[in-house]
Amino acid sequence: MKLRAIMLLALTTLLGACASSPTVTVDSDPAVNFAKYRTYTWLARPQVSNPLFQQRIMSGVDARLQAAGWRPSNTGEVTVVAHVATAQKQSISTFYDSGPYAGWGWRAMPAPGMGSATTVVDTYQTGTLVVDLFDTANKKAIWRGTAEADIPDKPEQTTSLLDASLDKMFAGFPPGSVAKAK
Repeated sequence: MKLRAIMLLALTTLLGACASSPTVTVDSDPAVNFAKYRTYTWLARPQVSNPLFQQRIMSGVDARLQAAGWRPSNTGEVTVVAHVATAQKQSISTFYDSGPYAGWGWRAMPAPGMGSATTVVDTYQTGTLVVDLFDTANKKAIWRGTAEADIPDKPEQTTSLLDASLDKMFAGFPPGSVAKAK
């Protein structure tokens, strides 16, 4: 019975790892005409402990803004700010075996011993990426994209997750364009 609980735990963990796709939300000021903007600048580099990930964030945002027809400039009409936050979370799962009866349904037979419970605590990290765009002239927020997901252990998976997050975040950018969100 313990083997069954371990197998169930392994399957649950595997499926949970596969299902980690980013949750993305986008908000913008409906009064802003995004067609008037053509240039952007970064206010500061995102504060991340890994400088390679910092570069990936900036390159990813740059690529998507440039795909929308914007170009980088030292005196951009729009100022880009990106923030990253991480948090540790726990998942607690308890699995029960069949107890003093073996088998399934009406043919269950009494068996010696008591049932047992196996509790597994899984600690993992989640990350949130926030990209804000401000009108440089009046310093008002005009657009915000937020992506949240569980952080994978391997760098290549983290890079894939970042790309997927930015793709979802910038789908249909700029607001009012003919591109549809995925």
